[in-house]
Amino acid sequence: MSDQKDLSLLIESLTQADDIDQSKQLTSYLNQGMDSDTVARLLEALKVEQRVRLWRALPLEFHIPVLTEMRSEARISVIQSLTPTELKLILTKLDNLSLLEWEDSLPDEIISEALRLISRDELELYDQANQYDDNQLGHWADQKVFTLPFNIRVSRARVLLDKYQDGPTPYIYLINKDKKFRGLISSADLLTAEPSAPLSSLNKPNLTQLKATAPLSEAVSALEHSEYPTLPVLGDYGILIGAVDWQFTLSVQREIYEARLMAGTGIHEGDDLFAPVFKGAQKRGVWLGINLMTAILASITIGVFENVIAQVVALAVLMPIVASMGGIAGSQTLTLMVRAMALNQISSGNRWTFLKNELGIGALNGLFWALIIGAITGLWYQSPGLGLTIAFAIVVNIATAGLFGVLIPILLDKFKLDPALAGSVILTTVTDVVGFFAFLGTAGAILL
Repeated sequence: MSDQKDLSLLIESLTQADDIDQSKQLTSYLNQGMDSDTVARLLEALKVEQRVRLWRALPLEFHIPVLTEMRSEARISVIQSLTPTELKLILTKLDNLSLLEWEDSLPDEIISEALRLISRDELELYDQANQYDDNQLGHWADQKVFTLPFNIRVSRARVLLDKYQDGPTPYIYLINKDKKFRGLISSADLLTAEPSAPLSSLNKPNLTQLKATAPLSEAVSALEHSEYPTLPVLGDYGILIGAVDWQFTLSVQREIYEARLMAGTGIHEGDDLFAPVFKGAQKRGVWLGINLMTAILASITIGVFENVIAQVVALAVLMPIVASMGGIAGSQTLTLMVRAMALNQISSGNRWTFLKNELGIGALNGLFWALIIGAITGLWYQSPGLGLTIAFAIVVNIATAGLFGVLIPILLDKFKLDPALAGSVILTTVTDVVGFFAFLGTAGAILL
């Protein structure tokens, strides 16, 4: 069911059915084992009225998991459609991880009501998670892991497992009396081990331990290279905070991918496919205004050399080539830089080495393509001067693109701005202005 092609077929089938058939189809999908994430993707693809109606038709145990898996605006569209009684019932059943997921997208009054209604145990776990920033593992770690004392024997562990186990427990975390982490064992090994064997003898080797203060990307990398589907998250003094598993990392990776896919457009990965027209237009209009300002800056640069373009018409034909070469070169460097920053691979110790490397690549590529484009231009227009002009402009613009492709993300990060979102707009402006100035300014000096 998770296959994208299958999902698109399910969406097509749902959108073409009437209300009764939609409910029957969704019930059938659930009976076939469809998970909450897939249900959420299906509901997001429907109009708000249909989405709310089908969400209400879900079995009660699916209500909160499906809302949690929805993107933030789609989730809000359902919550805002609930009656006060329905909302109170939902908030009462919230767990700490769902509340953490919802809190950035809901009004303060709803969050306050949720904090008042959720159970004391869930509230305590929620408060513990909020001791960490939302970009740290400790904030999102699943604190409801099954633990056992590390210094007991297998026979005693089996008794405790039977007594306190609540649902499937593939892995068990071992701790001491101070809740410090002592190891990880599997339930399968526990059931087949000698009853008299010490529990610690079943410990999994080569287990990566994650710090609660580590960034989310560290969990993605660690689980990618781990032979185990779950890893412990430790706080100060080695105290077990919780765990993260492969489902968590898949969710993080999807959010990172969507954020990068939409970066530079003013659209957030949480935006609703069927958001109200006025709201959608308002959000996108702001970004269009920003792009207009940058376009005006590039136009002003061209306007300064209006008399040059009027006398050498070929310059107007060639200008897009200069801008395009700089834009592509800059986006390559910017993409590498943003990825490296997201994975914490860039530090004060290596950023200038990376900058020099990108400048070298820019200079080499600039010279290579400048020779080719300059030669073609000179032959096409029978003007060696025009060929030299565009060649010089391309060298300057590609080198500039490499320079600012590194510097812009660093500066944006200093000001706590997302380089993936704002970097491409600023870089495009820089390469356009520098490219046009170098091209038209050189043309004015050489050709007139």
